[in-house]
Amino acid sequence: MREDEFIELDGLALADLVRRKEVKPIELVEAAIQRIERLNPKLNAVVLPLYDRARSQAREEGQIPAGPFRGVPYLIKDILAACAGAPLTSGCAFLRNYIPNHDSELICRLKRAGLIILGKTNTPELGLLATTEPRLFGPTRNPWNMERTAGGSSGGACAAVASGMVPMAHANDGGGSIRIPASCCGVFGLKPTRGRISLGPDLGEIMGGLVVEHAATRSVRDSAALLDATAGPAPGDPYWAPPSLRPYLEEVKTEPGKLRLALIKTPVTGTPVHADCLQAVEDAARLCASLGHEVVEDSPALNGELFAQTFMIVWAAGCSATIEGWAQILKRAPAENEFEPLTWHLYQTGKQISADHYLLAQNTLQAFAREVGRFMQRYDAVLTPTLAEPPLPLGSFDSPPLSPFEVQQRLATFVPFTPLANVTGQPAMSVPLYWNREGLPIGTQFIGRYGDEATLFRLAAQLEAARPWRDKRPPLST
Repeated sequence: MREDEFIELDGLALADLVRRKEVKPIELVEAAIQRIERLNPKLNAVVLPLYDRARSQAREEGQIPAGPFRGVPYLIKDILAACAGAPLTSGCAFLRNYIPNHDSELICRLKRAGLIILGKTNTPELGLLATTEPRLFGPTRNPWNMERTAGGSSGGACAAVASGMVPMAHANDGGGSIRIPASCCGVFGLKPTRGRISLGPDLGEIMGGLVVEHAATRSVRDSAALLDATAGPAPGDPYWAPPSLRPYLEEVKTEPGKLRLALIKTPVTGTPVHADCLQAVEDAARLCASLGHEVVEDSPALNGELFAQTFMIVWAAGCSATIEGWAQILKRAPAENEFEPLTWHLYQTGKQISADHYLLAQNTLQAFAREVGRFMQRYDAVLTPTLAEPPLPLGSFDSPPLSPFEVQQRLATFVPFTPLANVTGQPAMSVPLYWNREGLPIGTQFIGRYGDEATLFRLAAQLEAARPWRDKRPPLST
């Protein structure tokens, strides 16, 4: 398969070619590898190639499961999901030699869906930043502007999808880490409901349920079909999301009807929003209204200062717990020189948080979730900017020259909209509907009711049909 043919099709379309025997899995794998080898020296999206394994699997056609994505090449984010025999570094020097001996439940499900894993994508250290510039592997660059961030923490995944290396890639989200880079790179990124995809067998939940798994995709239907293939509990999960009424792929083919949408233009923290991001969300609101939806400017009454303080208590404690957990697995103590300044700062901060303060913080975040839940009884979904600013220049979060505290403050002004859905557990998506005058993508976020990815998929498919983005490609991808 030629490279130009490969980048025109989404995952389901490529799998259909395999099913109809018009192309072999090895041809798709070679097309993807060719694409990665040509573009990755500039983008630095893929940091751990697994080409030999992928080629071996692709040549054994009879051994590839007959799932919905049979033979389609895929990339795994280098954090959280374990692939047996492949390094799992989380972008951190402390883990540079760790190789898991088992597959995570998600990886097992992705393989059963027929996907062929080509390699692993770049992530900031321990997934903590909204930009992908780890000291271990270096920065991932935005395909739309090489001097701008691809976002984080799934920046490598979104840059790979945006540039056409693969039609979709694994991603995860603890405070916006799917939606932030999806906005920066102009791809579709859905964060599922808390507990929709199992974190087993190694984990039950992370940071009280802030973190979820899924993917970045070029098309809405690929995201839906991937969620169909990976959703559902595994034995021993502490909780799981309400089951879907029917396959999400069917929802993509269903009209959403008239929805009532709440438009929120000011984040809970009161952070100023860049004019481009306001224009993007207002444009999306007009588009929704033109499609027959009711759009009402409204927002829940939340204490933004308390929200930010409480979220950071859980975030810092989570960082500390993560490092201590890895120290137990590796059987050695963490050293400051193996971590970036912000990570070490959060680790030390987290170690000072008492158990009672952590549990009280969780109670406070749950109170925020209840208030938002009551607000959502009046609306089918909420519409916000994904980010408060367009993609920032690389180096905007460097420390030094910024102190770790200044980095935290700078992060809060860039990503004030996305963490709320992690706290509430609601599904949320960034949809690429707008590009500014500089040619940079500006995503729009839609937050659905708890457990209701179905409505988001129906709406996303309608928006994709009304304002197609599949032909919008960054200059680097041609």
